[in-house]
Amino acid sequence: MKIFRKTPLAWRQLMKEKTRLAVAVAGITFADLLMFIQLGFESALFDSAIKPHRNLQADLVLISPKFQTLFSVKNFSRERLYQTLGYDGVQSVNSVYINTGEWRNPETHLDRAILVWGVDPAQSPFKSLEIKQNQHHLKQLYQVLFDQAGRPEYGTVADIFNKTGNFETELNNKLVSVKGLFTDGASFAADGNVITSDSTFLQLFSDSKPDRITVGLITLKPDADLEKVRSQLAASLPNDVKVLTPEEFAQIERKYWETGTAIGFIFGLGTGVGFIVGIVIVYQILYSDVSDHLPEYATLKAMGYTDRYLLGVLFQEALFLAILGFIPGFILSLGLYQLAYTATMLPIFMKLERAIYVWILTAIMCSVSAAIAMQKLRSADPADVF
Repeated sequence: MKIFRKTPLAWRQLMKEKTRLAVAVAGITFADLLMFIQLGFESALFDSAIKPHRNLQADLVLISPKFQTLFSVKNFSRERLYQTLGYDGVQSVNSVYINTGEWRNPETHLDRAILVWGVDPAQSPFKSLEIKQNQHHLKQLYQVLFDQAGRPEYGTVADIFNKTGNFETELNNKLVSVKGLFTDGASFAADGNVITSDSTFLQLFSDSKPDRITVGLITLKPDADLEKVRSQLAASLPNDVKVLTPEEFAQIERKYWETGTAIGFIFGLGTGVGFIVGIVIVYQILYSDVSDHLPEYATLKAMGYTDRYLLGVLFQEALFLAILGFIPGFILSLGLYQLAYTATMLPIFMKLERAIYVWILTAIMCSVSAAIAMQKLRSADPADVF
């Protein structure tokens, strides 16, 4: 028995049939890849969707109660934002217009939807240093800042601008000039972003009303109690506005894509399918192993080994398979993430918590397969051997 302590019986069982082992590892790797891809795209969707919200510089945010997503904004009266200046603790306010415009690629002459932000050029609503450094260009009408992390279908904007210092095209059929670049990135709601002054925004979207804004940003005094001010505003302002923290504002967008569309369900279903595929593959491998070695297992029973011990052997095999399948699945997913990022410009990358989650799912699916295969092992009767 000393040899088994040095080399587990489960490992010897697996290594005896190397072809079967290779098939099992390939199957688990495929299942892990499927789960990594589904979870990666889901995470990229949420991260990209709420990145603009988290880039807003404010202590509190004012929005319409009907607001769900930047893809389909709901405006409210600017008067509500100005009313907050009458409350103790409020230092300043800022307003933002948001709408979807049509950006023309001057090379292909094709229009593509882009998210347009209208801001006060004298007061930056964003945390981004890139935007703050270039926002003074927006004081002139029809000058914009362009998101260089957007989709390439918008044209070689960054390359031309970096060479010439200028880039002209049409936005909503009106000539605009790019005067600066910033980095935000594509999302499922928009393939890119462009920032204009509030005056330019109202010219680009002629049906917009100056007194109807999309987001109100509230900055508090340094010594103000955020929760106290928020409670006062929520209790006193009419119910045609909602007072939120920036993170709560971001979570509204996340909730929309997670529960308000079929996307969250689809990615969850894909992860579940990968999990089930893994269970089936590992079960078939373990079942075949038990069937081929049923007389040996019956002999072990005759020697006094219990079903519990044999189940432990199966679980060890399952754990070895989980490790052998997870490692290549993890490595391959890193390459696929990079490929997906290049193709979609979505922020898809490996996260530690996702790697741990997929490893746990892999260990569970292999353990479940071992538990099911144990039913065959229970049928190993010593009387059939002796």
